[in-house]
Amino acid sequence: MCTDCIERGERVESIESIGSIGSVEPFGRGDAERDPWLPDRLLRTERDLLMPLLRRMPEEAYELRTACPGWTVRQVLAHCGAALVRIVEGRLEEGVFLPEANARDVAERADWPLGRVLDELERGLTEAGPVIAAWEDDRLDAVALGEWVHAGDVREAFGEPGAYCGEALALALPLLSVTSRKRETPRLVGVLADLGGEEVALGNAIEGRAPARFHGDAATLIRIYAGRPLVRTRYELTGATEQELLIYR
Repeated sequence: MCTDCIERGERVESIESIGSIGSVEPFGRGDAERDPWLPDRLLRTERDLLMPLLRRMPEEAYELRTACPGWTVRQVLAHCGAALVRIVEGRLEEGVFLPEANARDVAERADWPLGRVLDELERGLTEAGPVIAAWEDDRLDAVALGEWVHAGDVREAFGEPGAYCGEALALALPLLSVTSRKRETPRLVGVLADLGGEEVALGNAIEGRAPARFHGDAATLIRIYAGRPLVRTRYELTGATEQELLIYR
């Protein structure tokens, strides 16, 4: 995840600490078993949605700043492609996702033609999912979700609609449910106004503590859990703080 987002908690200490549209569990079933192919479906769906946008954008658009302080669109995409191809190629040595390693990956790609950066990203979005599915546990699932969040960072920088929501949201929300439990966030029941009041259960129940409640739209819920800016959002959160809900630590 982006080096300069660490203060928001977007950090993976090491591989040891990580964690076509098919059917998904209903959002309310927050304790459903992990679907190992869910990350693959999310990544492939995002590939089909994002890559046509990236291929048609003028090169100067890639110098726009993103929600990750200090990182441009190009740098975010270079990071995403590098992280996914590391998974594809099994280059997951200790410390591989620490900020220093992320920065090196991006620096190595600074002189690449833009087309090469996009080609690597497309390869990663296509090939990483089956590797994640075959992993012995869910330690890499959060990486797939993080790539989808970074796609939202890019859309927001471009001024495109659908940042942190869009057509892949139905895949991202169940993966957020799994990741929020893995990262030991407190139980929260979210009522999503833009999805007709659909409920999503996230995090873990804590004895003696009532579930937190969120009322707002799905994109804002994603922003809270991913530590993205909340400027111009409207929501109600009771029973927990935004800091408690961060999933990238």
